[in-house]
Amino acid sequence: MHSSNPVFARNDQFNGRGGQATATATDPSQWTINLDNQPGASTGTAPASTGRMTLDSVVEKTAITLGVVVAAAAVTWFMLGSLYIGDSSVIDSDALATAFAFAMGGAIIGFVLALVNSFKKVISPALVLAYAAVEGVFVGALSKVVSSYVGDPAIVFQAVLATFVAFAGTLAAYKFFNIQVTDKFRKVVTISIMSFAAVMLVNFVLSMTGVLESGGLRGFNTLGLVVSVFAVGLAVLMLILDFDFVEKGVEAGLPARESWRAAFGLTVTVVWIYIEMLRILAILRGGD
Repeated sequence: MHSSNPVFARNDQFNGRGGQATATATDPSQWTINLDNQPGASTGTAPASTGRMTLDSVVEKTAITLGVVVAAAAVTWFMLGSLYIGDSSVIDSDALATAFAFAMGGAIIGFVLALVNSFKKVISPALVLAYAAVEGVFVGALSKVVSSYVGDPAIVFQAVLATFVAFAGTLAAYKFFNIQVTDKFRKVVTISIMSFAAVMLVNFVLSMTGVLESGGLRGFNTLGLVVSVFAVGLAVLMLILDFDFVEKGVEAGLPARESWRAAFGLTVTVVWIYIEMLRILAILRGGD
């Protein structure tokens, strides 16, 4: 089960290089029957304490990771306070600059931690949670900026709801339509996502240096709307890859710690969907 997903690619178990270590636990032909009920012997079923990744453990770790994102986002949101001058609808430029600095700092540090987690062979729960906390700061600050831009904090709830619908809809489609993830599908999606990320990075640099105006491809305009809709499509495809990797990982009997890697991958995709949904809603609403 070779993976081209950067979150899973360097992991031996996800790529079939750790199969020998888990063969005994997952192969019924290797189980033994304990007729004397001696401690430590098998009883005709899989070993009781295999310490393997399960769907429940992935759900639990993902809930924890996303919970940290939400908590950090909420703290950042309330800490930044109002971005308006007094009770007016005029945005305070200093407060806006502070919120933007938090968003940029969270995005940059989160990107670095994402790379570390993606290429780390032995997953670290602490680094996964650190990523979640920093990403929460980014999400909270960006949500504050965007909601102030449109003049309605309710847009954040709408983006959360849209993200949940996208996630649930993708999961339902994956299970009910029995979507098969082939090697070609993995390669096409991965290449598309990495190409998109490279283009966005170049766009960011050119925008920050003044070469491109109004954010370039990421502006709050019609072009930005098209790019965000395309990004949501890519993120949904990424979710399908995530679901497939989790399912295959459980079947392969990966170690329990790999639940954190799965949680990290799902969190990255969910946050990406939320950001794009927030952008789409903001563009459709326009400024206040």
